[in-house]
Parts: sequence; structure tokens; C-alpha cells
Amino acid sequence: MKNRLLHTPDGMRDIYNGECERKQALEAGLSGVMRSHGFRMIETPSLEFFDVFSKEVGTIPSSELYRFFDREGNTLVLRPDFTPSIARAASKYFPLETEPVRLCYAGNTFVNSTSYQGRLCENTQLGAELIGDGSADADAEMIAMAVRMLLEAGLTDFQISVGNVRFLGSLLEEAGIRDDDAEELTRLLSNRNSFGAGQLLDRLHVEGPVRKVLEALPGLVGSRDVLDKARALSEGLAACEALDRLSLIYDILDLYGVAGHISFDLGMTSRYMYYTGVIFRGYTYGVGEAVIKGGRYDGLLAHFGKPSPSIGFVAVIGLIMNALERQSAVPGEGPQRILIIYGPDSRPKAAALAAKLRGEGESVAMRVLGPGEDAKEVAARSEGNYREIIEAR
Repeated sequence: MKNRLLHTPDGMRDIYNGECERKQALEAGLSGVMRSHGFRMIETPSLEFFDVFSKEVGTIPSSELYRFFDREGNTLVLRPDFTPSIARAASKYFPLETEPVRLCYAGNTFVNSTSYQGRLCENTQLGAELIGDGSADADAEMIAMAVRMLLEAGLTDFQISVGNVRFLGSLLEEAGIRDDDAEELTRLLSNRNSFGAGQLLDRLHVEGPVRKVLEALPGLVGSRDVLDKARALSEGLAACEALDRLSLIYDILDLYGVAGHISFDLGMTSRYMYYTGVIFRGYTYGVGEAVIKGGRYDGLLAHFGKPSPSIGFVAVIGLIMNALERQSAVPGEGPQRILIIYGPDSRPKAAALAAKLRGEGESVAMRVLGPGEDAKEVAARSEGNYREIIEAR
């Protein structure tokens, strides 16, 4: 038990010193971008009732939740995903039938999964939800804001990959593929397993234009031209509506001046089953996971009694910080604090000097000398931790 006193649980970690300060600065910068788009902060509790994240909602599997019981025996969970929490709060507090609601947030999520080798179970996320607007303009604004946030973070070499779950959904429906078969085919296509997907389509006797599109799906990745290629393959199929939506979104993003950061992946899927339309992920080199992820979830708020079209995304702070470090984009600033060393007789001078410097915006620490301590020795031990060391006499 004593060994545990100094350690954190698996999947958790301490953040301190310069890393903690950089994390706070990053969060402040990203929050500023969201506020500049008219979003207002909201805080939801870390603990929610289990039903907020139940299987019907379409969030992560219940086996990956941290679960507890309250005094009345109700099952509570640590928040694994912000979107259902925000949907619950929006349904309760806002008149969604009038004007769209713009909410942003920051906090930690908790996923209890040992299968995430090398990944943390607790992660800080910043995100935004635009509730009550079902337009392609809303889709484009959220994606453009995601681009701005990554630029604000200091990243320049990144890509936002955009898809539409309705494209694959329409193909599966047209082919009559449902339930377990649909889930298996989706998994195979998501993993770019063309051979396995072909075998499954053979077993299901899927032929014709739908099969051609499904077989081509793993390769429908890239620039704006991918949409034209997919439209030629999908001519006459209902899936073309999803392509029309993506084309319009791209045109709007071009007006925002961010089209250079946009690519398409028509086979993109998500473990979150509440997504109903456009989905997107932000990737950059140095990390293997998406640093930003989101999409449209027009059916989620109906679970909380207020149907409303919605779209949102989160930025994963730890992954962005990893990317910045691996791309050598972390500012190389040295210590910013000032240390004032003083003896008991110099206390008034030290206090006055500290007040003056703090009034000028400096970060000032104070260190009183104990009996027999030498100011020069204390200063020598403290070098490297402070920008300047002052002895008050």
C-alpha cells in the first residue's frame, strides 16, 4: 500500500511545472478561438447518471465506463464523452426551438479500458457544440473553427479529414445489409480490408452499382476530386445526397480560406453511433491519433426530450501538446519567475519590492533566510528555476 502513495492509478498521470503552464496557456488560446465564434462556456459535472451514456445514446461501450453507486443505489459514471452531457444540459436549460445555442467547454473525460495500451484513461478536452442549426453552413463553420484552433495552438502541418456517415449508410441500406452484417462490413471497410469486404459481399450476394461503390470505398480518400470520383460511381443512388452535402461544405470552407487543410475520407466511421451526417478528424504528424474529432448528431437530443439538429467537436489537449513537442513547435522560453531572497530584517523592503514587481505583471516568489543560511548559497541552489534572483537588503 505504501508504494501506491506516490503513484497514480494506471492510465492517469500528474502534470506539473512547465508542462502544466504550457497546457493552461494552450487551453486559454483555444478557448479564445471558440469565444471569437460566439460560443459561451458551460460546465457539466464529471459524474452523471448511467442513462446519459447508455447503449441507446450511442456513446462508448458500458464496459469502458468508470461506474459508481450513490446512496440511493443509482448507477453513476465518470463522464467518458462530453457530447451527451452537453446534450442533456442543453435540453434542460435552453429553448432550443428559438435560436441556435452555441456552447463550449473544457474538462476531463474518463475511459476505463486496458485495451488502450500506452494511452491515458483521463484526458483533457476542449470542445464546442452548435445546437439547433442543421445547415451545411453550420458544418463548415465548425470545421473552419477546428482549423483555426489548430493554427492557434501552433500547428501548421495538419489535415482535417472529412466524411459523411450517410454515404456508407445509404449504400448499406440500398444493398439490404443490416445488423451484424452491416457492422462487420463497416469494420472491414474502415480497416481498408478490401479482400475481407469482398468475401462478405460475395456471401451476401451483393452485386451491381452498390457493390462497385462499396468495393471502391477504401480508396475514396484524398482531395476534392474524390467527391467527383465517388459521384460518378454512385450515379442514381441515394448516397449522392451525402456527396452533395460534402461538396457544399467544401465550397463554404473555401470561402473561409481553410480549404488547403481539408481532405476527404468517404469510408470514415466512428465508434460513436450517435453521428448522423458529416464527421471529421484532425491529424498531424508525430501522433497516431486524431487531435480533433467531431461530427453531426441530429438524433441525440431526442434522447433527452428535445429533438434538435446539432454538430460539435473536441480538441484533445494532451495529443496536441505531444504533437507540438514532437514537431519542435513548443516555445523555448526559459523560467519566467523572479525570486526575492531576504532576511528577517529586510522583510519590509522585500515585501515592497515584491508588490511593485507583481503590479508590473511579474510572477514573484519570496524566500526568507533561516538561521545560518547564506543568501548566495540559496541563490546558487535556485538557479535555473527563476529568470532573476534578487537579494533584498
